[in-house]
Amino acid sequence: MSDQAEAVERQESDEDEKERTQRQLIELLNELRVVIPGVQVLFAFLLTIPFNQRFGRVDQFQETVYFVTLLFAAAASVLFMAPTAYHRLLFHQGDRKHIIEVSNRFAIAGLAVLSLAITGAVLLVTDYLYNSKLMVGLTTGLTFGAFLMFWIALPLVRRAKVNAD
Repeated sequence: MSDQAEAVERQESDEDEKERTQRQLIELLNELRVVIPGVQVLFAFLLTIPFNQRFGRVDQFQETVYFVTLLFAAAASVLFMAPTAYHRLLFHQGDRKHIIEVSNRFAIAGLAVLSLAITGAVLLVTDYLYNSKLMVGLTTGLTFGAFLMFWIALPLVRRAKVNAD
């Protein structure tokens, strides 16, 4: 185990339940602060596309991909902002542990939907730019594969290793 990991483990073991809950809430909120601006930029970009003169040249497939991608981006926005609303409405109930558990689920679901929104945006742009099913399939597959690898597989492999130790 690295020195940094040992220091974190020592800090966590010295925390009482209230301190741990407070730290977890702060960590979750900081993570959401990182991802929300990206989702907002993607959503704003998608909202402007139909008002572009060239949007009239999209085919039925591209129009469908656009609409589904827009819905994924909207859903990601909802999921990433839900912890704030959930926390605000339940703040004085003294149930931070529950708020953190539910907010964590919102964040994970938001990441899943965001990966679909970004993959959809890549699919839309690639299909619009290139007349090659191979290029579209390869680019879209690599994009989604990157999300699977870096957002799901690597963390789950690490979690399994830590749990096994």
